[in-house]
Amino acid sequence: MHINNICETASVRMTRAAAARTRSTEIRWLTAITALALGVVLASGCGRHEAGATLKRQAFGKLPDGTAADLYVLTNKNGVEAAITNYGGIVVSLKVPDRNGQLGDVVLGCDTLDEYLKGTPYFGAIIGRYGNRIGGGKFMLDGAAYTLARNDGENHLHGGIKGFDKVMWQAKDVSGNGAPSLQLSYLSKDGEEGYPGNLSAQVVYTLTESNELKIDYTATTDKDTVVNLTNHSYFNLAGAGNGDILQHQLLLYAGRFTPVDAGLIPTGEIRSVKGTPFDFTQATAIGARIDQDDEQLKLGKGYDHNFALDSGGGSLAPAAQVYEPATGRLLEVSTTEPGIQFYTGNGLDGSIHGKGGKAYGRRSAFCLETQHFPDSPNKPAFPSTVLKPGNTYRSATVYKFSVR
Repeated sequence: MHINNICETASVRMTRAAAARTRSTEIRWLTAITALALGVVLASGCGRHEAGATLKRQAFGKLPDGTAADLYVLTNKNGVEAAITNYGGIVVSLKVPDRNGQLGDVVLGCDTLDEYLKGTPYFGAIIGRYGNRIGGGKFMLDGAAYTLARNDGENHLHGGIKGFDKVMWQAKDVSGNGAPSLQLSYLSKDGEEGYPGNLSAQVVYTLTESNELKIDYTATTDKDTVVNLTNHSYFNLAGAGNGDILQHQLLLYAGRFTPVDAGLIPTGEIRSVKGTPFDFTQATAIGARIDQDDEQLKLGKGYDHNFALDSGGGSLAPAAQVYEPATGRLLEVSTTEPGIQFYTGNGLDGSIHGKGGKAYGRRSAFCLETQHFPDSPNKPAFPSTVLKPGNTYRSATVYKFSVR
């Protein structure tokens, strides 16, 4: 009887242990299923799409009138991250790896909305209705004269007093195929900043698995108008605020550039770069010739010029490469645009303290603004920037990051 009780007890223990294991397994499965379900719920709530690829929204402050701005953080499966606010469509940060896999923020910007509201030289912003300069702040279209703000000496710059860089865009998550994607929309009303026509503009930022930040622009109008949209990110591949960019190696797929006058308005000439400090058809350090005794360099206080791309625009084609030797970071730019403005941060003077309190000194960043040519509305020989009702303005630019 005693032995039977012992056996019975052992049997009961074994049964209970098996049941416990079963319950443990069930709990683990239940936990996993619950976590998966929670992930789906979170995905629908904050824009998470596939493992490793996310789009998350967070508060970014308020405008003086109380309008709330948001920051949208796009992350791909490699951990590359682009943070974009719907105020001005600004690329606030862009974190990409160096040759050791260490992420670094490679664009200049500010930590808070308030700092942007105080004014910056267009850090990371969408530029419109017309990127770059229009001479004398005026142009003729369909026999009518249009007068724009003169906010750059005697000339009109980057859309005027309140260009697309200073407006609130409507944001929408349009992610798909594992790539986080943010659509920004804005209606520029007829007469805004002096431009004709109600212009409906959309800009889509997409972060791909190949570490590309793609920017797709579209616009339609109900009246003949001029359009030239671009992004004004300031890059330093060594990291924002980490010294100057003079040792970065630049290659431009451009055998010609557009010389400028004292107001940095193109003269109308499209000049060969051969034999000049503007020849970047072979990779050359940005600082190698920047202080040469050259009239055009003196006018721009360095490089601040439009280059006519060899592709001529129309389809996506290589425009530029920039390599930073210390970190190994490589930036490749492709665009459908016919031109690219190369600017070397000549106006930065250390008075602006950006992210992390770092001072942004002279030539501490470069810009590669894909575009139609400056002052095209007044230069019939330049590629046209006129948009008519029934047509759609389309432009695409890709900033691809890798290492070598």
